[in-house]
Amino acid sequence: MGSRKRLSNERIKEANKQVAFAKLNNVPTSPRKMRLVVDIIRGVEIQKALGILKYTKNHASIRLEKLLLSAIANWQVKNEGADVEEAGLYVKEISVDSARQLKRIRTAPQGRAHRIRKRSNHVTLVLGTKEDKQKVQD
Repeated sequence: MGSRKRLSNERIKEANKQVAFAKLNNVPTSPRKMRLVVDIIRGVEIQKALGILKYTKNHASIRLEKLLLSAIANWQVKNEGADVEEAGLYVKEISVDSARQLKRIRTAPQGRAHRIRKRSNHVTLVLGTKEDKQKVQD
């Protein structure tokens, strides 16, 4: 690896040490179904987001609730002395990207076959504090 790439990579790692995030890879749900739930909790405080996810009927909400709890735990590890309620955490960024597709064959009429694409996705969740939110607004 060249020196420029190495320096750039080190800067990215240093920036990630300050940010509390969680990733969920290869979730066997289509990205479209996952984005329906993700759009509901984007920019919402974590307590309200947990409540929304707990009472949402979609199957994707179960996995997103676990992911949000994991991101909160990651934040607590990075900020040992701080309290979660006083920090005013909110869902700063959340994105759903498509992952691999499993391609299957289903029989069709007259001896033909149709391709079935079983989609999966990657979800990345980043938490922010209300202090960060105020800095962005100012």
